[in-house]
Amino acid sequence: MEALVRIIDLHKNFGSLEVLKGISIEVTKGEKLTIIGPSGSGKTTLLRCVNYLEKPTSGHVYVDDKLIGEKKVNGRYVHLSDRELAKERAGIGFVFQRFNLFPHLTALDNVTVAPRRVLGMQVAEADEMAMEMLEKVGLAHKAGEYPERLSGGQQQRVAIARVLGMQPKLMLFDEATSALDPELIGEVLKVMRELAEEGRTMMIVTHEIQFAEEVSDRVIFMDEGRVIEEGPPKEIFSKPRHERTQTFLHQILER
Repeated sequence: MEALVRIIDLHKNFGSLEVLKGISIEVTKGEKLTIIGPSGSGKTTLLRCVNYLEKPTSGHVYVDDKLIGEKKVNGRYVHLSDRELAKERAGIGFVFQRFNLFPHLTALDNVTVAPRRVLGMQVAEADEMAMEMLEKVGLAHKAGEYPERLSGGQQQRVAIARVLGMQPKLMLFDEATSALDPELIGEVLKVMRELAEEGRTMMIVTHEIQFAEEVSDRVIFMDEGRVIEEGPPKEIFSKPRHERTQTFLHQILER
């Protein structure tokens, strides 16, 4: 299978703190890769490096064989300009923990703003597309509502619709349900499950073990900035080989 994402010897430091310690991962087209691990293991930082919200200290990320966030000039790597980076990010959707909707825009406008500004989509076309995306996440009837009038689960579904509006080749989910009340988690996981069934390429950071077991093609366990173990979900969740993975899953499943 052809790799859509190639992460090569990725390191990330914040001052003297080394958060990622040489991560190398490939994600094939259509694959659902779930990343699990304790808080502080580097999961979120890894996702943020994939679309260059964080600049790696060293190492490189390729998406669809294109180097992300940098280019080679006279034999050395140079960071892209903000405008160049925005074009690259257009194909990589990021669903955050905290929704990050624009509070002064309706649900519809939150979905249309990036396609209009980045892709140059006309207003009527963008509105039609946005309604389709809101329908897809079950919120067409909330198109005219502002975020403050939506539940957390609805806000996150609008955030997913906003990502879909950019027609991304890769979708990154960073603990998409962690900020939600327990009764709202299911509605977001349902949308994510449907996207997985469509064959989208997804990298998912989550503590929802049952969900991960159901939708993942492969699971990676991270700890202290390294990949400790990876494999099919049944293997990782039923018969983890590494003692650290066993301890983590025992603690999670006991909650």
